[in-house]
This record gives sequence, structure tokens and C-alpha cells, in this order.
Amino acid sequence: MTTDVWLPVAAAEIEGLPATHDGGFTYRFWDGGADFPADPADCVFYGVPYMIDPAVCVRPLSRMTSLRVVQTLTAGVDHVLPAVEHLAPGVRLCNARGVHEASTAELALTLTLASLRGIPRFVEGQRVQEWRQGFNPALADKSVLIVGYGAIGSAIEDRLTGFECARVARVARSERATERGPVLPLSELPGLLPEADVVILSTPLSDSTRGLVNADFLAHMKDGALLVNVSRGPVVDTKALLAELESGRLTAALDVTDPEPLPPGHPLWQAPGVLISPHVGGPTSAFLPRAKRLLSGQLNRYAAGEPLANVVLTTA
Repeated sequence: MTTDVWLPVAAAEIEGLPATHDGGFTYRFWDGGADFPADPADCVFYGVPYMIDPAVCVRPLSRMTSLRVVQTLTAGVDHVLPAVEHLAPGVRLCNARGVHEASTAELALTLTLASLRGIPRFVEGQRVQEWRQGFNPALADKSVLIVGYGAIGSAIEDRLTGFECARVARVARSERATERGPVLPLSELPGLLPEADVVILSTPLSDSTRGLVNADFLAHMKDGALLVNVSRGPVVDTKALLAELESGRLTAALDVTDPEPLPPGHPLWQAPGVLISPHVGGPTSAFLPRAKRLLSGQLNRYAAGEPLANVVLTTA
């Protein structure tokens, strides 16, 4: 029986891991380097390295013939899903729900406030030593629509509390009730978009959300509205968004783009009314403590034969 556990963080740095003599595990550290730490065929639990090329993340998977668990440190799993689906039956793919909510929600609010209050213009004014006063929109009294109401969408609404928004509406794949109010299905978007001053995207990337924000979606948004994307770049049709930005009808604040990384010379860089951050929703000081707790918790559950958290797929 193989017992290797590949971790993207050194085992000595993670509190609460099952002791090697209890779980029978052999911990291997691999952060995406050229050389594997051991034979991939002996790995039963693979902690996917964070913030590296997806092609590197999936490189050992085809050789992990004893694998039982793939644990990402990302909320989305689209970068590993195609490779995982071809593994032997019974492999569980788990995401990092609980790791990125705080950081990503903070950035969603940062981008919203910075865009509304004209912070990029002030930064540029500081660079050229110009005192650029002006009248800017506030978040107060605005209607906000959150598209994608999982853990991150809920955390975004947590942080909207206190900003005196006129309304917060929620949309997700499935309709349900929450303590704050109803979560409406995606089919309700055409009726909700014309009322929203700010639309925040926090939906996973899937077949149903790829290209969700297309020309028709954008056409339903009210004049002067702000689109904030902290989900995945391909959720938005870049060409359609560029047309709205260049017309001046909409503004946008984007932590993710399509393509990504955004290459030099791409028209999105110079589009009017757009604020771009380089996919930094997750990597903050809040990440590593939460990632370590997730890895420790999952490995203790696995060692005890208990159900794992955050299972998004079991191969068949």
C-alpha cells in the first residue's frame, strides 16, 4: 500500500498533520519544481501547487496511479479538471473553499470603491504632481448585484454591510433562500441587470458561465454601471466588454482577464474607464494560514476514513 502525500508547503510548517506513525503517511514537498520528490505512482494525496502554470500542476497526474485525492488551493478547479477527469475511478477532487473568501471579497470591495471614487485618476495625478479634485460616485445608495453566490459571493455581501447600499441582489446557478434574502437563478438576470449600479462577478468558470457576460448581458446593464470581475476571465466576452468601455457607456474593474496574463499592447490596457489588477484576489497574507488549516484538516479526515470537505468531483 502506497502512502506518499505530496504537499506544496513543507510538512514541518503545517500544524496538526497526522503523525507519520499514525497515518502511515510519507510527506513529500513539491512546489512545481523540475524534479519530482518521489515516484508519482506512490502518491495517494496530491496537494496541487499554488500560482504556477497549470501545465506544471497537472504534469505528475498521469503517473499518479495510486491517487485517491487531488486537493487544490484554489477556489476554481478549471485548471486541473481536464486532467483529473481522465484518472482512475474514485479519485476525489477538492477545492479550497474557505481559503480565499476573505482575500477575494476584500479585493472585490477594493476594486469597486477604487473605481467608483476615481482612485486611478488620483494616483496618476500624484505621479505628475497635479491636484485632481472632482465629484465622484459613492457606493452608498447604489444597487449592487452579485452574480455567483457561493462562499465568495456571500463574503462579498458580508463586506458590503455598512456601506449603506440601497439594495443587494444575489444570483446563482440554483435558486434558494438565505438569511439575507433570496438567491435568484441566472434566468432572472435580464430583469435584474437594468437596476444594478454595480455588478460583481464571483461565479466559478464552467460550461454554463463561460461567456456569460456577453454583448446581450452587457446591453442589459444600465448606463454608467460598473462591472467588477473577481471570478475568471473567460466568464466575460472581452470583445463585447471592450465595445462598451470604448463607447463610455460602462466602466469595469477586472482582477481577471481573457486572455491572461493580459499581453502588452492588448486594447484592454488602454480602454477608458477600466481598472485592472493582475489576478491577485487570493494571494495575500490571509492565504497561507487558511491553506495550511485546509491541508491539515483534509489529511486528518482522510487518515480517519471520514468524508472529505469541498469535494467537487469524484471520478467515475
